[in-house]
Amino acid sequence: MRMIDRLLCCLFLFLAIATLPVLPAHAAVTCPFIGAKELAGAMPTLKWSLISNQDGRGCIYQAGRGDTMMLTVFSNPDRDRAREMYATFVKTLSERMPLSAVSGIGDDAQRGTTAADAKRQEDSIIALSGDYILQIAVYPIARRSDEALLGPLTQVARVAVGNMSKTSERFGDCEWLTPADADGFLDKSTLQVQRTGSGSCMMFDREANTMVVAVIATLRDTAVSMMKRPSPCQHVAIPELGSEAFGEHSCTKGNGNAVNIFVWKNGNQASILFAPVKPHPESGSVERLKAVATRVYGKL
Repeated sequence: MRMIDRLLCCLFLFLAIATLPVLPAHAAVTCPFIGAKELAGAMPTLKWSLISNQDGRGCIYQAGRGDTMMLTVFSNPDRDRAREMYATFVKTLSERMPLSAVSGIGDDAQRGTTAADAKRQEDSIIALSGDYILQIAVYPIARRSDEALLGPLTQVARVAVGNMSKTSERFGDCEWLTPADADGFLDKSTLQVQRTGSGSCMMFDREANTMVVAVIATLRDTAVSMMKRPSPCQHVAIPELGSEAFGEHSCTKGNGNAVNIFVWKNGNQASILFAPVKPHPESGSVERLKAVATRVYGKL
């Protein structure tokens, strides 16, 4: 369980990177896990608008009065890892709300709703099916969560759980990182390569030391402003990778062992992150990570 907990910490850091400002989504964006008609049939009283498909990893919806629904699919390298992560997710969810079992959705499923006095109202369902985990949560605005929403939410889960293989996540290869990039950073004998989307990949080992690449479309002015933002990390310019390139290390907040390099090219910014779980020979320097960043820069 320690390894899963560590990976979740890295995943949250990765998601924070992946949610940097991006260009507005086009109207043609669709959710691969549930169609608009199926969603309307399952939840006829709420009119959801798809905001983002999260690069094929999940879907974010908003309703007219500001309610938000987040549907997320987690792919895992095998069933044992999926079951271990599912147990961690259920434990975390149970700390926010009482849960009850749901039949007929994958291998196992739990659902619940927060108490009336909870600071953030939430209706949520989580399901395990083979190598995949599905989580759907609705965050209502200006009203309380209630069990009346769990029935429709369960129907959405029944549809989505059958489409989880459509996720853009996969294990074994990715277009931004290769096993050779792990040299000097990760234990290659226990290495996992995971494609988390067309613009994002991660590699990790048994100890949950992690390397992540996240690519987003952004303006040059935005990249430059990021260079100049106040930071709790030591900052170093990397002019050989462009005037917008810089590295951060030895942070006094977050993972102080992490090293991050940002590069910009052709309207895209890439973050190349190495996040070890404990002090590492490369913790206080961007020099070795520059070789990985150079290869990513060449692919932009």
